[in-house]
Amino acid sequence: MTNPNLASQTGHRWYTRPVLFVADVNRALGFYVGKLGFEKTWHEGNGAGGVCQVNRRDCEIILCEDATRQDRGRLYVEVTAEALADLRRALAERAVPAQETWWGSNAIQIKDPDGNELLFPLSG
Repeated sequence: MTNPNLASQTGHRWYTRPVLFVADVNRALGFYVGKLGFEKTWHEGNGAGGVCQVNRRDCEIILCEDATRQDRGRLYVEVTAEALADLRRALAERAVPAQETWWGSNAIQIKDPDGNELLFPLSG
């Protein structure tokens, strides 16, 4: 049996952005912008608040300051071979700690200052 409400929604676009919890949003911004090359697109409270968004191309991440949250997030970010080569160069130039790991495939693992992980697969 087909749900008529679901069928009428098939043309709708779902847009998602992960939320990563951090202890200090300004420290996190320094990492994502200064080390990984993201751009800050908005910051609540005219830059004084605890929630902001960083973007790099089509990758959008919301950073939320909440020192009481101890859980960590993991993002799996697929990029082109050229973007991966650029990322490797940037990590080396900016001395960003990264390691190769296995998560269903070989990947580069980067941890932000709060332990949130970004995984970049080495092959598509």
